[in-house]
Amino acid sequence: MKWKRSERLVDMTHYLLEHPHQLIPLTYFAELYNAAKSSISEDLAIIKGTFETRGIGELVTVPGASGGVKYIPTVSDEETREIIQILISELSKSDRLLPGGYLFMTDLLGNPELMNRVGKVFASVFKDQQIDAIMTVATKGISIAHAIARHLNVPVVVVRRDSKVTEGSTVSINYVSGSSRRIQTMVLSKRSMKSGQRVLLTDDFMKVGGTMNGMKSLLEEFDCTLGGIAVLVEAEHAGETLVDDYYSLVKLHSVNEKERTIQLSEGNIFSKER
Repeated sequence: MKWKRSERLVDMTHYLLEHPHQLIPLTYFAELYNAAKSSISEDLAIIKGTFETRGIGELVTVPGASGGVKYIPTVSDEETREIIQILISELSKSDRLLPGGYLFMTDLLGNPELMNRVGKVFASVFKDQQIDAIMTVATKGISIAHAIARHLNVPVVVVRRDSKVTEGSTVSINYVSGSSRRIQTMVLSKRSMKSGQRVLLTDDFMKVGGTMNGMKSLLEEFDCTLGGIAVLVEAEHAGETLVDDYYSLVKLHSVNEKERTIQLSEGNIFSKER
């Protein structure tokens, strides 16, 4: 079958978008479309230009016999700020206030389009960090973890509060909860990670950083290294936080349950060196 250029462009674009951060040999496309490598190179140049113009991402060409092309998802600062404003607008609504000063966020975390955009933002931040896996604690951080993993093309590792029979043998640690200062437990299946991996930690909300600190301790148990920390919302805290090297999209300054007001601002994603 001989493919028309328009058909190749559509199919090739779809394949690249579905396989981010994966090096694809030009011979793969040449054999698939029954086309010369020179034609494939011209097609990729068109796709590259479109991706960059539309802010979809980067198309990186790796020369040599073992080379090929790789799609790297990226997000512009303008789009990142647009996503942050959407989050602030939604989270500022007074009906999100729950007893104890907590915010209802489940609907946002369950919004696939919004979480996909959030995931792409964080994937863009950590695109050069050689991340091997995304780790989060069940349950609210799972949707963010999967969204980031989708754009970095890496697996998700879910830490639990208690062991499950279906997890097999596990490693457990005790850690101090940052807000309540209580001793809590984290459990992770021994089959979840391989030693030597660089892992990105993520969660929906961070106050003092106790949960993140616990996950960092788990990484040490698995002989893995910290690749970064990404949180959707960080809470302003008067005291010292347990982690300081992280990226956030939104910062929660205060809530007033009596007046039912919520003060939010842009997180630190633009104030940190990227």
